[in-house]
Amino acid sequence: MRIEYHRTLLADRVRNAAFHAALSRVIVKGETTVADIGAGTGFLGFLAAKLGAKRVDLYEAADVAGVARKLLRHNRLSNCRIAEVHSTDVAAPDPVDAIVCETLGNYPFEENIVETLNDARERFLNPRGIIIPRAVEQFVCPVVSERFYRELAAWDGVGYGLDFAPAKTMSLNNIYVRTFEAADLLDNAAEARAWDKLAFDRRNKTTRSGEASWSAGKRTTIYGLALWWTAELVADVAISTSPLDPKTHWEQLYLPVLTPITMEAGQTVATRLRSATSYERGTNLTWTLTVSDAAGRQVARQALDLEKGFLP
Repeated sequence: MRIEYHRTLLADRVRNAAFHAALSRVIVKGETTVADIGAGTGFLGFLAAKLGAKRVDLYEAADVAGVARKLLRHNRLSNCRIAEVHSTDVAAPDPVDAIVCETLGNYPFEENIVETLNDARERFLNPRGIIIPRAVEQFVCPVVSERFYRELAAWDGVGYGLDFAPAKTMSLNNIYVRTFEAADLLDNAAEARAWDKLAFDRRNKTTRSGEASWSAGKRTTIYGLALWWTAELVADVAISTSPLDPKTHWEQLYLPVLTPITMEAGQTVATRLRSATSYERGTNLTWTLTVSDAAGRQVARQALDLEKGFLP
């Protein structure tokens, strides 16, 4: 069990404050029942209890559930109970008025929150019940700082008469957790585009896809794509991993290109992104970049796939 990971979560004051604000909007003292799914150390469920929830059910399948149980007793939260099981394995869950689930990753769905909440909405939630977060929106923006690509192109400098091009290609067919500044992104991140959005009040597909495009007003070189997300917890309460927003323990993702793409003024670059996530196979992402001239003719295309970055 990696207790240090949970320490980083609890040290994230932006995250903690946002979820506290969301829960305080939802809970009616002595009335609201809550399920904390993927509870970890139990923090969010404990917040709900302290805010006056009538009953809080915490579900956690990992070993950290034992820590949550100790913390529950230590804080004397008599209105909480913990089930050391994944929520999808509960045969007959007691229904609740609100579900809170913070199993978001740097890529938001890598911990299977979509599949988990599809099940929880159908089997745990009372009619007119509330899910926190309410929605997640994903954003993409071209990276214009060379240093992110240059780091991954280190294979070119091995030397000694050796060519490591195949290994370099594998490195580029990968996704990297990075922290971007506004200046690293096209037009200081003002050119970010939304490419995917879902709301958890309905059943959602675990395969996500979307498109975005940008036109060059001047000669511009693109070294990859940056991804981030915004989660609406409840109305007017959100958290975001955008480089323009207050920093959290989450960071942005860097999706490289195979070779830097230089766009001339008047040209357009378009990207298509697709992800597939499941309990059995984890998460895979693919991203394609296509450059077209002012007449709409395709002049370049690159296609990358996370599966190509794994060792055989």
